Amino acid sequence: MKRPVPVESASAFIDEKIKELGDWRGKMLAKVRGIIHDADPEIVEEWKWMGTPVFSHGGIVCTGETYKNIVKMTFAKGAALKDPAGLFNSGLDGNVRRAIDIHEGNKVDEAALKELIRAAVALNLHLKGKSKPKPRRPSGKRAG
Repeated sequence: MKRPVPVESASAFIDEKIKELGDWRGKMLAKVRGIIHDADPEIVEEWKWMGTPVFSHGGIVCTGETYKNIVKMTFAKGAALKDPAGLFNSGLDGNVRRAIDIHEGNKVDEAALKELIRAAVALNLHLKGKSKPKPRRPSGKRAG
């Protein structure tokens, strides 16, 4: 089993990815990364799936993927989140994930994004706090 990338290394990998992109995608990834940390200073940065920045607190909150024409923020449990500002614009048919595709020139509604991030963290912590039912142990009595 692969070992997770240490947090310090994950942050350095994300820094390097932003630098390597060298265009609007790098600037946008840096911007949303800052918004994520402003929304929740306890967010942990991870580097998974051969090069995907992942932001977690009590579980995965979202990823920060970059493609040729978009920066995509995929929220792991996005389908369970309220999105009053209508930020989600991708993956809307899925049962679990939702995403925000940011195209060059798009403006980010920082306040709404912070609320979405905080809601995702709250959901993770809520679900983490729920204990899973323990399997019943057979009683010592035999049916007779």
